[in-house]
Amino acid sequence: MIQNRLIIGLTGGIGSGKSTVAALFAQHGAGIIDTDVIAHSLTRANGEAMESIRASFGNDYVTADNALDRAKMRGLIFSDAAAKQRLEQLLHPLIREQAKAQLRKLESAPYIILVVPLLAESPAFRQLVQRVLVVDCAENIQIARVVGRSAMSEAEVRAIIARQTSRAERLQLADDVIHNDAGLDNLAEQVGILHGCYSNIFGTP
Repeated sequence: MIQNRLIIGLTGGIGSGKSTVAALFAQHGAGIIDTDVIAHSLTRANGEAMESIRASFGNDYVTADNALDRAKMRGLIFSDAAAKQRLEQLLHPLIREQAKAQLRKLESAPYIILVVPLLAESPAFRQLVQRVLVVDCAENIQIARVVGRSAMSEAEVRAIIARQTSRAERLQLADDVIHNDAGLDNLAEQVGILHGCYSNIFGTP
């Protein structure tokens, strides 16, 4: 899509630290596109996806200010695989189009980090990237991070992890791996090394 531009797909399980890693790459000048941020924009009050979501799922899954009721929808898609697929069919094409539009605007970035939590399950997004970077950590660390930052219980987080691509499968997909279990300084060091590698692939300084 963008000639002579390296696009790295950044992925990892819930609570692995994808956003922190992306922010560290941004400090080095990388262009960052986060599909979770795009998804939240599409489903906020009067977001672009809300009319379709209301038509498909009904008013029960829409808040009073016309935003997605995330807690209710999360409960539905974890109990109903068909509903999960229906939601993805609504959102994923819109997310891809916005991601492509953002890619076209990042001409000055030396390389681009495309954050896609479900990259392993998303062939269309894998076609956009030249390399896959997995942020990896132990499951107990994932759980502690998510419980600590959200209102979800340990059981809810374990249920999400169980439905995501397994850790082993993600690592098989990886061209590069960042291990996020030894603190921010260690994480920043790993990002710095990869920044040097990515910058040199197309000869950017």
